[in-house]
Amino acid sequence: MVIKPIRDRILESKYRISDHAVKQMIKRSITRLEIEEAVINGEIIEEYPDDKYSPSCLIYGRTRTEKDLHVQLSLPPSIIVITTYDPDPEEWINCKIRR
Repeated sequence: MVIKPIRDRILESKYRISDHAVKQMIKRSITRLEIEEAVINGEIIEEYPDDKYSPSCLIYGRTRTEKDLHVQLSLPPSIIVITTYDPDPEEWINCKIRR
């Protein structure tokens, strides 16, 4: 799986954010701009080809302010942000590998 088609859609603002993700963004004080920065600067760390509604992936990225973020989103052609959160160091090694 390559990240370029995902980045392209984010840069073109051709994506949407699920209701669940919006609730998580509010709860966790994560902005739309931070999601975009994390995806544009990020890398795919997990793939979920058999996810519930459509194939998806988990991206780890950092914002301009060096905030670590995980963003789960569906794959092209329809990019939908499923959820986003700050990776918990107790669950992740260097924010990229599950413990």
